[in-house]
Amino acid sequence: MELRPLGNSGTLVSELGLGTMTFGNETDVAGAHDQLNQFIEAGGTFVDTADVYTRGASESIVGTWLKSSGLRGSIVLTTKGRFPMSDNPLDSGASRRHLLAAIDASLDRLGVDYVDLYQVHGWDPQTPLAETVAALDTMVQSGRTRYVGWSNVTAWQMQRIVDLCERDGLSRPITLQPQYNLLDRTIEFDIMPMCITNGLGLLPWSPLGGGWLTGKYRADQRPQGATRLGEDPNRGVEAYDKRNVDSTWRVLAVVEAIAKERNVSVAQVALAWVRGRPNVSSVLLGARTVEQLADNLASVEVVLSETERDRLNEVSAPGLPPYPHGMIRNACGETIWDDIGTL
Repeated sequence: MELRPLGNSGTLVSELGLGTMTFGNETDVAGAHDQLNQFIEAGGTFVDTADVYTRGASESIVGTWLKSSGLRGSIVLTTKGRFPMSDNPLDSGASRRHLLAAIDASLDRLGVDYVDLYQVHGWDPQTPLAETVAALDTMVQSGRTRYVGWSNVTAWQMQRIVDLCERDGLSRPITLQPQYNLLDRTIEFDIMPMCITNGLGLLPWSPLGGGWLTGKYRADQRPQGATRLGEDPNRGVEAYDKRNVDSTWRVLAVVEAIAKERNVSVAQVALAWVRGRPNVSSVLLGARTVEQLADNLASVEVVLSETERDRLNEVSAPGLPPYPHGMIRNACGETIWDDIGTL
């Protein structure tokens, strides 16, 4: 598996990362440990978790595996904090009080002295940003984490974070973790150009669109059984009624056609596309089973041709972008997303 820089740092990570949101919920302890072993055997090095994943269970499961495997030194480990861990209203947010307590609790569950990357899991409008970035700097200076990053923020918010850190000489973020896949390319309007300009590595989550880009769902049949949407059809951004639209099926038709021509799985084509996008440090896989993970890991063998990429880019283009992007496109005679790699 190819190794890539983690943002603008000197630390290298595997081009595919293992997301652990299913651990402790959809995947039991034994299955989670099997996934971690399988990931390492395939050359993976980047493991992503968060305190809110099954309210600490995911971190604890990763921690027991780290202890039993003795592979802490071979893993680039990241966790996140910000969202509620209990019904206590003080037990959430991006305040200094909460984040410093949250990372200490995460380190305890993981059974480690530090994480390589600590990410704020989302914007907190109740906390002054200066307080949050100062708390993150404290984590770095105290040795709790080597680097800091953010997830689920807008481009202007992330730019403000970078500017504030540079102005005050605080630990600057090196990564941003957004949703990104062939069904949702909206980060290309603002977020991706901002990351390219600032040297921030992208860590895409939901690269398969919550399972849609595996080809297992159908327009005329509501999902049932042991799948994410079968168990909860209203699940978040990938909810069945939200994604069961013509544009989804147009994208899937092209992905499935390329997969058939290549004799590979639909998921492997979708992952290969994300893996090849600008400034992507590591694509986060989120599997329920070792069989799903094995198929996803095999995507590193799929290198799309320029023609295949053009086909996928064309069918998945976000359409006429909102103002001012549409005005800029019309004035310049080019689309933001087609030219994004040259910004």
